Amino acid sequence: MNQRVIPIKAGGFTLPSTTGPLVGEPVDTLGRGIRDLRISVTDRCNFRCSYCMPKSVFNREFKFMPHDSLLSFEEIERVARIFVDQGVQKIRITGGEPLLRKHLERLIEMLAKLPVELTLTTNASLLAKKAQSLKDAGLQRVTVSLDALDDETFKKMNDMDFPVSDVLEGIDAAAAVGLGPVKINMVVKKGVNEHAILPMVRHFKGSGHVVRFIEYMDVGSSNGWKMDEVLPSRDVVALINDEFAIEPANPNYRGEVARRWKFKDGSGEVGVISSVTEAFCSTCTRLRLSPEGSLYTCLFAQQGHDIRQLLRGGANDEALARTIQGIWQQRGDRYSEIRTADTAAAKKIEMSYIGG
Repeated sequence: MNQRVIPIKAGGFTLPSTTGPLVGEPVDTLGRGIRDLRISVTDRCNFRCSYCMPKSVFNREFKFMPHDSLLSFEEIERVARIFVDQGVQKIRITGGEPLLRKHLERLIEMLAKLPVELTLTTNASLLAKKAQSLKDAGLQRVTVSLDALDDETFKKMNDMDFPVSDVLEGIDAAAAVGLGPVKINMVVKKGVNEHAILPMVRHFKGSGHVVRFIEYMDVGSSNGWKMDEVLPSRDVVALINDEFAIEPANPNYRGEVARRWKFKDGSGEVGVISSVTEAFCSTCTRLRLSPEGSLYTCLFAQQGHDIRQLLRGGANDEALARTIQGIWQQRGDRYSEIRTADTAAAKKIEMSYIGG
């Protein structure tokens, strides 16, 4: 029996309150389907990376979400299951730092029952301790954030007294239990850590892991982003190619954000993510769920779409599915294609809140 959809304000429009047929797998206004769901399980992190959670904003006085505001694991699993019915093929657990969420393995075990690829992005500060339990719960792979191999530069980027050796220990632990191939994401900020690019390549070449170099982006409103601090990915590729012969490789799947480059000697690959200089909006199939139950259709969004009130207000699965479809079908995001000085300066949701 159909249940009336509860009307909510979402992203500047009111979703319809009338029932109607579900459309199967929805597409947005630019013909993009939903394939990737990123679930942020906490807004807290134990690092203060300058490009994400600078201490000037996220200080001791900053108010993080109380626990009762967060979606429960049961609510997250319910939303994820509905998204799979809408075409989602990959779920990534993010934060904040997701391993700070207590008993996360229980959520992993619940989501692992769905027919999707299940991955997690972490700063690896707790990964060595948790790798085995995450694997046992059903996690398939991890991505680790690591912005330099030398402690001085690494600490300059994350603004905490945390050694690189502990991150490397986490990567090794993840690989040992079968959470690989591990992807290692390095945000490159010009004038700060570009000298760490080649050491990173040298260290992981031949390891089976994949290092990906990410252009410094204007996410959120706290990181003081400036275009002249962006090192274009083409310069990163040229720098690597000067020492190691590389060649382009085909994407693993449609909508993959990283451009792949293989070492010609067959010893692996690297990747670059060029959201600033080579926008990939046209193939973006990602939607993000925030810790307290808002949906964001773009990493650079200014507002989200609250579905927690539906989850806790008695709506059935069909009502939730129709709401999700309504949000996605009106999506027209292509921020990186239309980025200007004005849009870069506009107030946006923080990346630490909805994941990268």
